[in-house]
Amino acid sequence: MTIHMHDVSWRRDGAYILRHINWTVGTGEHWAIIGLNGSGKTSLLNLITGHIYPSEGELAVLGRKFGSCDLRDLRKSIGWVSSSLQENLLVDESVEDIVLSGKYSSIGLYDPIGRADIRRASQLMEQFGCLGLRSRPYYSLSQGEKQRVVLSRALMNHPRVLILDEPCTGLDVFARENFLSMVGVIADTPNPPIMLYVSHHIEEIVPAFNKTLLLRRGTIHSAGDTKSVLTRPNLTDFFEKDVEFSWKNGRPLIHVHAE
Repeated sequence: MTIHMHDVSWRRDGAYILRHINWTVGTGEHWAIIGLNGSGKTSLLNLITGHIYPSEGELAVLGRKFGSCDLRDLRKSIGWVSSSLQENLLVDESVEDIVLSGKYSSIGLYDPIGRADIRRASQLMEQFGCLGLRSRPYYSLSQGEKQRVVLSRALMNHPRVLILDEPCTGLDVFARENFLSMVGVIADTPNPPIMLYVSHHIEEIVPAFNKTLLLRRGTIHSAGDTKSVLTRPNLTDFFEKDVEFSWKNGRPLIHVHAE
């Protein structure tokens, strides 16, 4: 098991943000995690990465049980892509240095880098179409270019888990589809990392995500095979509104009726 949560809850200021989460991520599974704003998606990710600790229950990630492992060491096996991460990177650094910093999951490049690291960074930048940007300062990039750089950075240290936290925020439709196609490429590589794709947009679920979890008001509404979870009756119940739902080219499409 990659991730195992047994009756996990997390409270802040005495109020439950996540309540009684039971969820297992198995080997070879890629999960889409869908929820509206305030549903607890970010808190769930922060639990997985050890940035917050369960108030109740048992949590293990990559075979390491929380309470008996070094969480700093665990985080080295987890890659992270998010719009918020973009804002924290050192904007004057070159694209190449941003990617290389992924080896140590550091903001800024302060540790020794070898030739093998430079080769790895070059391969990733070429794979995701940003090799030609390697000498450019990060601040000069478009939003779509920045996200490709952050994706390269996240894969620098061969992570076993790759978290994609609302990665298409701020992207236009063309940059979004380019990014999602790169996600598909990652899934098709030999021994890919387990991917967790977090969003509130169901249409971003590409065929690579064979599992889906619907999170509502801090609890799991439903979870399982994507095709079983994403149905019109289940989504109508999840959103508590009547929805139109269909599939096109392996992607889900949804339309919510206005009140």
